[in-house]
Parts: sequence; structure tokens; C-alpha cells
Amino acid sequence: MAVMTSLNLAALIGQRLNNVLLGPAVSLRFTGGGEVMFEGAAHLDGYGRNTGFRPGDDAADTLVMLLGDVVEDAGTGDGGELWISFGSGARLVVDADADAESWAVAEAGGRLIVCLARGELAVWEQAGTRPWSPFWDQAAARL
Repeated sequence: MAVMTSLNLAALIGQRLNNVLLGPAVSLRFTGGGEVMFEGAAHLDGYGRNTGFRPGDDAADTLVMLLGDVVEDAGTGDGGELWISFGSGARLVVDADADAESWAVAEAGGRLIVCLARGELAVWEQAGTRPWSPFWDQAAARL
């Protein structure tokens, strides 16, 4: 495991969002096998609005508008926030949490990135395997 402050998520680029699971945690699943899961505060800029929400809020329903959209760029900021830009011009940002894990990205190639408390990023490389994290089990149990 490596701990970092920012990184590029090139493996998501070009993937189409084909599944959105809403609940106490949000799961975004992409055509190339990538998955983004988050429990923290987020906001979606696009479609003529800027919507802030937390998973479980009614406002999280706006994520459904992204279905079928293709990722143009994705990465993380120095504070640990996750950002994903889509072909439609929409941009999703998930904030880091001061006290808990806020988001995770599992790439089809086996890399798992988890945003730990205070925005630290932990990265596991498991080539050829589907990444696993306790965050995944906890968040999936809430869906």
C-alpha cells in the first residue's frame, strides 16, 4: 500500500457510466469494469445546475442524469477530493472527510484507491484481481 496526496485516474477515462446505485452510499459502475463508491459530501456541476448532496439525500438522484455519459477526465486534488469530468460537461466532485473514509475507486486492472480521513489516499496494486476493501463491504452493505 502506498499513501499519496493526489493522483490521476486515467483508467476511468473513456468509460461510460452504466449503473448508479443510490442509498446511504453511492456506487457508480462503468463499462470498463471500474467502480466508484462514496459516502461523503459531493456536488454535481452540470445540466444547468450546481447540486450539493450527501448519499441518501433526495438531491443525490441527480446522479441518474449521468447514465450513459462518458468520463473525459478524472483525478484527485491535493486535499483528497475526487473529481470526474464527463463528456456532457458535467463534473462530479466528492469531498474528503476529516474523520472517515469518504470514497474509493476500484479499477478493472486491480488497483484500489481509498480516500482515508483527512484526505490521504491509500493505493493498493493487485494486478489481475478485483480489488477489495473493508470500505467496499461496509458501503455495499448500506446499499
